[in-house]
Amino acid sequence: MILVSMLLALAHRAEAQTANAPRCGTGVHEAEATGTVFFPQDQIFCPLIADPKEVRSFVTWLRGTFPSLRDPSGKGTSIGSVGLGDSFGLVRQGGPAAGEGVQLDVIGSIFAQFNLGTPSNDLINADYVIGAPLTFRRSGFSVRARLYHQSSHLGDEYLLSSEDVERENLSFESMELIVSQEIGALRAYAGAERIFRREPDTLPAKLFHAGVELHTGRARKIQLVGGVDVKTTEFHDWSPAVSGGLGREFIRAAPGGRPGRLVTLMLELYDGPSPYGQFFRDDISYVGIGLHFGL
Repeated sequence: MILVSMLLALAHRAEAQTANAPRCGTGVHEAEATGTVFFPQDQIFCPLIADPKEVRSFVTWLRGTFPSLRDPSGKGTSIGSVGLGDSFGLVRQGGPAAGEGVQLDVIGSIFAQFNLGTPSNDLINADYVIGAPLTFRRSGFSVRARLYHQSSHLGDEYLLSSEDVERENLSFESMELIVSQEIGALRAYAGAERIFRREPDTLPAKLFHAGVELHTGRARKIQLVGGVDVKTTEFHDWSPAVSGGLGREFIRAAPGGRPGRLVTLMLELYDGPSPYGQFFRDDISYVGIGLHFGL
């Protein structure tokens, strides 16, 4: 609630910023703003700032409570979390205004966590995601419908660290729908997922997802960004997984009207059911700091 209050207070100050600069994402190539574009270089649905499983590239240091990494209680554990992700545009029908339209992409990402309390920074878990999002934007309203696959694997060193470690043969497909509305500096979104072909079958079949974000605008190529993301499933008796982030986003403008490059320094917080595949039964909490990259 504290982070949400901060976002609402800062939103009033953001209204004085230039409205013409894109508030989120890298922007749309000027030459590809309208009409049919094959292999577009950008996206029209802005990434979710505080979702720990959003497809992006990042490196973060996290410290908190991770029950499966008992030292001996799991408290005071430091991990490194790394993501390598990208979205490749296939086709976009742009318009009627620049940056609007319908777009089909393919995505791929790896989310890996490393135990920084071991001599060799052992790999703990790696989640592999591949999918195909169909996105739509009209003014400040946008939608993402995404079919994706995830498989998760434990690191070899972690598997060998104890006889009590049990590996799950974890994989699933999911259909996600997210609806987003931007109002000035604020953005709100909500949606759900239907998870199918689940292994193990104890994985949740449904997931509900909502959040709020702040983007102050890029009048000086630097903006304050923040967000709160909430997910809940029946598997955890609807106990929410709450993720928050607050930081500074820097953009390097590209020549010729091409999309720029983004670097965000972000303070991160998390509390609730674990987002890491092999540990989906755990409740975790952490605070951390990270760098996020938009290319």
